[in-house]
Amino acid sequence: MLRQIGVEGIVTALHEIPNGEVWSLPAILSLKDYIESSGLRWSVVESLPVCEAIKYGGAERDRLIENYKESLANLGKAGIKTVCYNFMPVIDWIRTDLEHPWPDGTSSLYFDFVRFAYFDCRILRRKGAESDYSAEVMERVRQLDETITQEEREQLVDTIIVKTQGFVNGNIREEDRQPVALFRNLLALYKGIDRDRLRENLRYFLQAVMPVCDLYDINMCVHPDDPPRQVLGLPRIVTGAEDIEWLLDAVDNPHNGLTFCAGSLSAGLHNDVPALARRFAGRTHFVHLRSTEATPDGNFIEASHLEGRGRLIELIRIFERENPTLPMRVDHGRQMLGDGDKGYNPGYSFHGRMFALAQVEGMMAVVRDELRHD
Repeated sequence: MLRQIGVEGIVTALHEIPNGEVWSLPAILSLKDYIESSGLRWSVVESLPVCEAIKYGGAERDRLIENYKESLANLGKAGIKTVCYNFMPVIDWIRTDLEHPWPDGTSSLYFDFVRFAYFDCRILRRKGAESDYSAEVMERVRQLDETITQEEREQLVDTIIVKTQGFVNGNIREEDRQPVALFRNLLALYKGIDRDRLRENLRYFLQAVMPVCDLYDINMCVHPDDPPRQVLGLPRIVTGAEDIEWLLDAVDNPHNGLTFCAGSLSAGLHNDVPALARRFAGRTHFVHLRSTEATPDGNFIEASHLEGRGRLIELIRIFERENPTLPMRVDHGRQMLGDGDKGYNPGYSFHGRMFALAQVEGMMAVVRDELRHD
């Protein structure tokens, strides 16, 4: 099916292996052989998860980093050279609505800042949470508290804690009976971990794995924070130009690079996405083609791949000139044509992403024609 819709390379991972355990060479080769048996290639690992203890610098950090290095070495022996990862504490990408309706009957992911603040202050009840929000936002939280139903409260918990985090990083599972309590425990691990400490923990991790990357020519590509702002009192350290510059300078090795996620970066009004692409194209090893529309009140929605702040056709122009072999994939798509009944992971509908792939393929054709006539 993927070959029929124009896919050439596969972005995947050994999702069945618990975080922190070694990816064995036989397990890697088994999946690689399966992919290649369909005439495709395993282009990118997304992702080889970085355990929480590495991020907050726990007692198990060095042991877990050794396991990570062994997994990287096994990937290198198998000829897989691009590894996407993130360094977001506790929580990965955040949305408050997984099926926000559009007028044409499709739906997409959506982030409502007031509902997120409600989750933080009235459901999670994080200590000191109110100080992270303006008086206007807190008044809207108070108003929401008067009308929100118990079902909507439960839906917020399921959306923010369970649905996305369960399949992204495995910290929370569908069968966990007290996800809010578990989530509070995870947040508590980062007590005293500020932005500077998290940065140093990232530097420590990258310095440890770079010798393996040098030996096997593996590119490590960090994924930007999504959304690119502090959340839940946690530091976020890959939010824009200054953060990316620090990251690349902190471990100045060509194998230390960036996953350029246009969707994550475009959700921050402080980011000029094409300008970032031009600035960091030389250290970009993987691209997520996705776009958002964001508003000054902190809300954002997944936009069409042809529209929004991501300006994908301009990004394709930049990256095709800089590195025409750079792996790029479509990211979150809308739910359409019955996708909602299939049980797909949030954002990863089949028909919606097939439609997005067609849009991207059209943009690629235009850019490549332009380049031929330059």
